Amino acid sequence: MKQVITGAEIVLKSLVEHGVEVVFGYPGGAVLPIYDTLFKQNAIKHVLVRQEGGAIHAAEGYARSTGKTGVVLVTSGPGATNVVTGLTDAMMDSVPVVCITGQVPQHLIGSDAFQECDTTGITRPCTKHNYLVKDPNKLSSVFHEAFTIAQNGRPGPVLIDIPKDVQFAKGSYIEKNKIKIPAHRLFQTKTIQNNKNINEAVDLIAKSKKPIFYIGGGCINSGANASKIVTKFVEETGVPATMTLMGLGVIASSHKNSLGMLGMHGMYEANMAMHECDVMVNIGARFDDRVTGRLDAFSPNSKKIHIDIDESNINKTISVDIPIVGDVENIISEMLNLWKQKNNKINSNSLQEWWQKINKWKQVDCLQFNNSNEVIKPQHAIQRLYELTKNKKTFITTEVGQHQMWAAQFYKFEKPNRWLTSGGLGTMGYGFPAAIGAQVANPDALVVDIAGDASILMNIQEMSTAIQYRLPVKIFILNNEYMGMVRQWQELLHGGRYSESYTDSLPDFVKLAESYKAVGLRAKNAKEIDEVIKEMINIDKTVIADIWVNKEENCFPMIQSGSAHNEMLLNKEQKQDKMAKEKGKILV
Repeated sequence: MKQVITGAEIVLKSLVEHGVEVVFGYPGGAVLPIYDTLFKQNAIKHVLVRQEGGAIHAAEGYARSTGKTGVVLVTSGPGATNVVTGLTDAMMDSVPVVCITGQVPQHLIGSDAFQECDTTGITRPCTKHNYLVKDPNKLSSVFHEAFTIAQNGRPGPVLIDIPKDVQFAKGSYIEKNKIKIPAHRLFQTKTIQNNKNINEAVDLIAKSKKPIFYIGGGCINSGANASKIVTKFVEETGVPATMTLMGLGVIASSHKNSLGMLGMHGMYEANMAMHECDVMVNIGARFDDRVTGRLDAFSPNSKKIHIDIDESNINKTISVDIPIVGDVENIISEMLNLWKQKNNKINSNSLQEWWQKINKWKQVDCLQFNNSNEVIKPQHAIQRLYELTKNKKTFITTEVGQHQMWAAQFYKFEKPNRWLTSGGLGTMGYGFPAAIGAQVANPDALVVDIAGDASILMNIQEMSTAIQYRLPVKIFILNNEYMGMVRQWQELLHGGRYSESYTDSLPDFVKLAESYKAVGLRAKNAKEIDEVIKEMINIDKTVIADIWVNKEENCFPMIQSGSAHNEMLLNKEQKQDKMAKEKGKILV
């Protein structure tokens, strides 16, 4: 006999069946029936954020630190529109999220009713799939589909819009094992073509003289085991490996084959190796413009192998020689087995010469900076943060800007899922709510949001959330009183005209923390940095550490937009040709 319950009860029952433990949300008129049902149960914890944008980023942080699906619950109209940025962020960075939005009753849809908007229309471009559910009998099957779609293939956000009258109406609940999801909504592996291409790829790597692995966030999305298998393949072949911003942690930073991060603010040796390699193996990356630089000069002499679960990413910006569509764990497992079966080995002399060349590039020491015993250099601040937290179970989130790049350069990640940042969309305000989500998911861990003074103000209201739920999140602000990356580009490309990039009305972050009943700390000079970091770590409360760093420091090395990998700027004294600068102005 089918169980007949209200739509709101179906929503909660569906969440429980999918193992949901936490929902991040904000109530409003169009979701009150669901919130009333939440009140009557204890299976699911609800975290009340202070703005809906905080809910979606917190769900992202929860999802990325655990591999589970993050869940969001918000009301109609502004509640729904406030999550659009986060949905787009999750879409671009492949984060599994199910977002539940309320909608006005069906008879009011299209009448410009109070807090009405076309939620499915607005969110269609920034979700994997979305639903407007008009029948309570279809609610449970929609939820089962949504969770499967969010995790299946390339992960991403799914939105379910539920009119208020559907939440009140009664319908039948159907268990997830009793529904069949249409095949066209799910990822389909192209195994027939893959067998041939995998074979060709393995042979091509074996014949290479200057190979490189180019590893992206798809490796992390593939699951915990994928990073281990990719590492084994790297070790078996002896090939150098570089990672994108989203791929940090797949190969341990301390691994002898790791060249660190590549791209706009990546390592000199990684970018030079990408430029000069003869075989490139792209594993779960999408040839992002911040990695490729100028397309016509990107790795011009290499044969390119591209492994990606999303077929639409293949040959989208870069033409590749061997495309392989599939999940990283499965594909690399097959390639590793085939490599061993064939007893393949890259010519040792060629590989040795290649490593010798890379080691010469390493000697450039591209991350060197002029440290000071007085003023705090931002690079030094992150170095000290790393040294004092590396032996703990630490999750690092960031906002977006210079501090994000310095964190990627100077904080060393040994495991996947410990680095949570907004890569594709570059969302200022991401880091703090993401840290809240990561802390909720990992209550015993140290969670640090490396922030800038400008970006932390985007979602500073979530301090109230952190305090309410006693979340000991640490906010580590590199305070230079500027929108640092904006200022850097204005210095390099716009004649030092700092249009609206200086913030002359910043709050006193220590007093701000104290106003929320949190702890505020400050370091004004290099001698204070260690003491402040240690105190921040040891305090079992929400902490804001206001670190006063050098205001004029720029983030190097860098590739200006419009330049090639072998045209890196190592310091501000280096200049580029006028054409590259003009292209940079256009592309940045």
